[in-house]
Amino acid sequence: MATTALRIGVVGGSIAGCAMAVAGIRAGADVTVYERSDGELQDRGFGIVIPPPLHEELVAAGYLDAAMPTAPVASRIWVTRQPGRYSGREFARQASAVTPCNWGLLWRSLRANTGGARYLRGRPVTGVGHAPSGRAVIRTADGEELYDIVVGADGHESPTRQLLAPGLRPTPAGYRVWRGTIALSTLAGHRRELELLREAWVTLCFRGGHGIFYLIPAGSGGVTRRGESRDRLLAYAIYGRPPASGVDVGTYVRDIADEHFPAAWADIVARGEHVAMACHPVVDIQVPRTARSPFLLAGDAAGVTRPHTASGAVKALQDARALERALRGAASPAEALERYADERTAVGAHLVELGRRLGRAQVEETPDWAAMDQDDVDAWCRAALAGTRHYLYGELG
Repeated sequence: MATTALRIGVVGGSIAGCAMAVAGIRAGADVTVYERSDGELQDRGFGIVIPPPLHEELVAAGYLDAAMPTAPVASRIWVTRQPGRYSGREFARQASAVTPCNWGLLWRSLRANTGGARYLRGRPVTGVGHAPSGRAVIRTADGEELYDIVVGADGHESPTRQLLAPGLRPTPAGYRVWRGTIALSTLAGHRRELELLREAWVTLCFRGGHGIFYLIPAGSGGVTRRGESRDRLLAYAIYGRPPASGVDVGTYVRDIADEHFPAAWADIVARGEHVAMACHPVVDIQVPRTARSPFLLAGDAAGVTRPHTASGAVKALQDARALERALRGAASPAEALERYADERTAVGAHLVELGRRLGRAQVEETPDWAAMDQDDVDAWCRAALAGTRHYLYGELG
């Protein structure tokens, strides 16, 4: 398809929006990104991980800069608290290569590669719809613009999604995830834990939930309140039941750590110097179809899976690569969107189902971790994956 005259409007300028803009630029389209915030976004978000092959592909294709800092590790270590004690027990190790990133640095690298697009900061979209010509229209306070394709990259509460799936609402999982980043100085008195994190990412298991811990590049968040510069932060995601009404969520996650974690890990979370912390209900959303000409959805707008799949940013980046392939290979914008929808709808449905299975296995119906060994963990992983593959599970998945 000749794309030199193709106009693409992208609603949302976060990771998904920037990635889709790069895809359009690489395919030769004229791209405009509408970002409602009037500030830079690099200080938003926490730690994320992506598969090493995807990171290499994105660097080779010009989506990401090779100089963007990452903190790759090759293994996963499973830890639980000893029964009746505060000491921890490592009970399994698996080959599980991941490339941890700082959300802000990832966004900054993508944003730097959208140079061929118009990136309009402080320009909230007030409406998206069909124009009489069959094209799409984006409305802002400054007026209307027509596009051949409009990309909804406007997050999990996407207004653009309502055009393709009117009335669709998220399905709550019934539990929450606490995300945080902690200054690396917190680990100064915990040499063993720091050694583990320098070689692997850690899954800390307890009845009714679990925690994920890994190191990320510090980026602009790597300065403590004491003015110490750090090249790494400790990132975590802790899953558990929601607190009672009126209980402070920050206090509650520290209580979870004190109640369920080995003493060293509890000390890190409950008393460590936090750079950031947030709490979110865990939900999932599955759209019936991710595109219908002239609209398509990307990232969380296209669907939300439970975070156990570590696929929020990953899916957005893969969505962008799929759009670029579709634009290059199709004879028309409508055909490109059909190709995109055929591929990405199926991927989204698979991830939603996988996230639900992993949520049941790791939060809702947890095994007796204290009684498990390497063989038990490998068998448990295979059962949770149910024949599917996923990069977090290495050779097992």
